[in-house]
Amino acid sequence: MTAISTEESPTATPSTGEAAATVVRPAARTGLASRAMAAAHGDRGQLGLQPQLHLATSDQRDGRAPGPWDDTVVVVRVYNEATVVRSVIEELVQAGLSVIAVDDASTDASAREIDAAGALRVSHPVNLGAGGALQTGYEAALRFTDARYIGCFDADGQHQLSDLLSMIERIREGYDVVMGSRFLDSRTHMSPLRRFILRVATRVMNRRSGHRLTDAHNGLRLITRDVAARIRLSHTGMAYASELEEQLTSPDLRVVEHPVHILYTDYSRAKGQPLLNSVNILADTIAHRISHGGRS
Repeated sequence: MTAISTEESPTATPSTGEAAATVVRPAARTGLASRAMAAAHGDRGQLGLQPQLHLATSDQRDGRAPGPWDDTVVVVRVYNEATVVRSVIEELVQAGLSVIAVDDASTDASAREIDAAGALRVSHPVNLGAGGALQTGYEAALRFTDARYIGCFDADGQHQLSDLLSMIERIREGYDVVMGSRFLDSRTHMSPLRRFILRVATRVMNRRSGHRLTDAHNGLRLITRDVAARIRLSHTGMAYASELEEQLTSPDLRVVEHPVHILYTDYSRAKGQPLLNSVNILADTIAHRISHGGRS
């Protein structure tokens, strides 16, 4: 199984108000998340400003027999998803996957629901947005697990476990990156306008990409440990997506797309405003293309 280690952590103290969890403060970290949190507090590099790592004592991985997915850890970014996040993580854990949930300073009961589901939780003291949470997730996966592959899975129920498992089988064929695509089959239903906007964004991104993709900014991704170690995100919010896609489509990487079903539920539509997000994706992709020019 994917091993979780906290040997690098200098201190461990009980979490205030959370008797069922152990809080581990990792050693000084590098990268976007630690820099951004230090800046938010007006103090750079101070250990007390680092994310907190929570290991539930009822961790469902304990005593589990070796399984087919032990080479993979899944990063789930969470911000105020208490309504659904427990069921999403429980499905992953029950399938035999190790899960790292990055609680991006949620103000609801997300932390409690994450712990109850059996995930390793890393908590931000301030909200860093999608980019900051993803960078923290990758760094936590590299530091605290020996996973060969690192996946990304949404907390709102849009992604399908069956697609993720198929992507794990695909990356084992020798790929560095497996990207989910909504446009390789007809399972994902979306409005014609949303489809048009996403296809335009993909065409713009492909002008800078080392690989030609059919879907821009699909959040269901799977990468190798070596690729995760290369990722450096400088944007904390949604602007991270174009930056990440550029890094994951480097010409030296073996990249493949895999058909996935994105399920736009009433909950995800109400929370995420999918059409507006599509417009933002297009605007972000164009802005990133203009500001960075061609791939060097």
